[in-house]
Amino acid sequence: MDTRRQLGEFLQTRRSQLRPEDVGVATYGDRRRVPGLRREELALLAGVSASYYSRLEQGQASNASPEVLDALAGALRLDDAERRHLHELASGGRRRGAGRRPGPERVSPATRQLIATLGDVPVVVLGRRGDVLAWNTPGHALYAGHLAPDSPDAPRQRPNMARLVFLDAHTRDLYAGWAAKARAVVATLRMVSGRHPDDPLLAALLGELTVKSPEFAAMWADHRVKAGGDAVYEMRHPLVGTMRVTQQTLWTADDQTVVVATTEPGSPSHAAMTLLVHSAAAGRASAAQDHQPDAPARK
Repeated sequence: MDTRRQLGEFLQTRRSQLRPEDVGVATYGDRRRVPGLRREELALLAGVSASYYSRLEQGQASNASPEVLDALAGALRLDDAERRHLHELASGGRRRGAGRRPGPERVSPATRQLIATLGDVPVVVLGRRGDVLAWNTPGHALYAGHLAPDSPDAPRQRPNMARLVFLDAHTRDLYAGWAAKARAVVATLRMVSGRHPDDPLLAALLGELTVKSPEFAAMWADHRVKAGGDAVYEMRHPLVGTMRVTQQTLWTADDQTVVVATTEPGSPSHAAMTLLVHSAAAGRASAAQDHQPDAPARK
């Protein structure tokens, strides 16, 4: 991925979303041809030359210092995640050349221990591109009960959370506020793309989603970024009905995320989640029993 172009697009998008009155820029009633701030106005706020800032937006400069980037971040009123993303985009071209095909992602023993410790709480482990690397029985039942339970075990057939959200009808129906979930997925991929600009598998995923989903393409062009955190979603599960579910995202040392789903204790959502977890456990036990070889008959 061309990090210079991404840097320019990120700056341009953020500039267009910042109104002059938000930053104390006087307009004197003039008619503005572009939304948001003009290039020269943002450059003045950041304390850099207008010509240098223009080269950054046009992808013609790759040597922005951390001080300049911090000044631009302040002028654009970026939050911590956006500021980090800006620095990663600016340094992406200097970090490495053409990317090699990355090796398969694996779940560490420590992460598997965490999954086991959480027990009946739905858990899903995602790789840096959103591939489902592992889930426990409740996690599978909550997010993708229509898929095979062992599908994360086959690297070439692993479900991908972004594909599920944008291309899978079951997952789209699962979220009452689908657009909010979709934006969160895109924002996370934006952050990852800045951190790993030379990942060919990530580039292929982004290209596939852009072609197959106009909604993804529109959200991707918005350049929103997001680094984990908590979110509450209304989920309409086909087996137990509607639940308000808090999804907490934890980052591991190997750039994977552990998504933990919880409900408010004592609430109807908690009762529905408990029913789903128990039903999933019973179904898994029944399936295991069916696959047991028949015991030899006694003589």
